[in-house]
Amino acid sequence: MTIDSILQTVTIGSAVLMVISILLQQRGASLGAGFGSSGELYTTRRGLDKNLFEATIVLAVVFVLSILAGLLLPS
Repeated sequence: MTIDSILQTVTIGSAVLMVISILLQQRGASLGAGFGSSGELYTTRRGLDKNLFEATIVLAVVFVLSILAGLLLPS
């Protein structure tokens, strides 16, 4: 495997996982939130919600770094 194919695999994999992790987050997903009144107070993230949020950030960083590495490394 070449470095280009590894970077493409990492980029696609991190993009797919990032989309899935974003869709799994449920913050403000109630029906009233669509009409401007969510009725929720500010709460801190706990448990799985916090881990999913942090994993999304890590996946976004990996995605951006893989894109930059693909642009900066010679073909």
